[in-house]
Amino acid sequence: MLAIPDTLHEVLTAPVAIFGGGVSGTGVVALLAAIERNGVIYDEKTQPFSAKAARNHRLVVFSPGFSPEHPWLKLAAQAGCECLPEIEFAQRFWRGRVVAITGTNGKTTVTEFLTHALRSIGREAYATGNVGHAFSALVAELEGGKPTALAVCEVSSFQAEALRGFRANATIWTNFAEDHLERHPSLEGYFTAKWNLVAHTTSGAVFAGSSVTRHAARFGRPLASLVSVETENQPADETLKDTAFASYPQRENFLLVAAWWRAAELPAPKLFEAAKTFKLARHRLSRVTEIGGVVYWNDSKATNFHAVEAALARFDKPVILIAGGRGKGGDLAGFVHRIAARVKHVLLLGETAAEFAFHCAAFRLAFTRCVTLDEAVHRAAEIAAAGDNVLLSPGFASFDMFSGYADRGDQFERLVHDLSRAASF
Repeated sequence: MLAIPDTLHEVLTAPVAIFGGGVSGTGVVALLAAIERNGVIYDEKTQPFSAKAARNHRLVVFSPGFSPEHPWLKLAAQAGCECLPEIEFAQRFWRGRVVAITGTNGKTTVTEFLTHALRSIGREAYATGNVGHAFSALVAELEGGKPTALAVCEVSSFQAEALRGFRANATIWTNFAEDHLERHPSLEGYFTAKWNLVAHTTSGAVFAGSSVTRHAARFGRPLASLVSVETENQPADETLKDTAFASYPQRENFLLVAAWWRAAELPAPKLFEAAKTFKLARHRLSRVTEIGGVVYWNDSKATNFHAVEAALARFDKPVILIAGGRGKGGDLAGFVHRIAARVKHVLLLGETAAEFAFHCAAFRLAFTRCVTLDEAVHRAAEIAAAGDNVLLSPGFASFDMFSGYADRGDQFERLVHDLSRAASF
């Protein structure tokens, strides 16, 4: 059985209040079971938290969906409860080291690639955190892990902003651009949330891409806190030909992992070998198929403006773009202005379609509003001519119409394959 840290002995004498019953919450349940303790899941839809309930607990562990200002956390604090974000609770039991990965885009790819590369040289490494496998669940599965184990932990801004006692041995911060302004009060507020991870990382061990360094200077953060890595507009590397990292935006991710790899004094040739065997996860600017000379691309993971712009930069002529979804704040007018020259026609979906259409009209970008993804795919096929590319790169969250970005991408691929079969008859 896992040993309980001295810092938690007292608060674990009562059942733990778990805020959120998703991936993080179920991970906490697993970890509590491993130490033979109990928890109660509180969720706004099924079991709300109250001042009365707070008196039954001494510790609250909360998921990233709960901002530090959430009323439940205030109720818990008023009742004298200690409140910990899930990844910080998990680390209290973790015996190994932690490399944290954050950024507006690319953090999942960096998490998965670094884990893959480390395993390829025989190191014990595990991808965890915001990548979809809660740190608490990993700790429970490995019974705390070995001192030599490395948790490669993806950390979102939602997780980073609440950290107090968390400690990363190193952090890789891929890039920074406008995102999540539905949660953070401003662009600087979003940056500040991520910067909190810098404050919880070993000094001199934060590897930051060009855009991160630029924004740190803009917001008056100490640049000495960062190991600046030139990630933008770097020359091609023939060694990476035919790998996922041959071109941007993935080239940026490789450069950052390489910087950490060198600092860790690991053999450089082995990282290039790992790049040759690494496969990107689905829904990241992947080619679906070609129909009548028109190529269809699935980039459903692109849930912010920066990701869409990076995808569009891959094409040498304007594309037919399928975009829209649930808004996350940000300057939509500025986004449309920046992409207008790279888009032949945009098919608009979801809750943002009306506002998106207004800005498309203002910047004379041809558009069609569509009620369903099926309609958008068929309309794209009607508009496209041989040599065109049809790109699903939404720029927004998926939850207005789908269960997640993977569901959105899966449905897109099925619709495209249906088109292909129909065209073959």
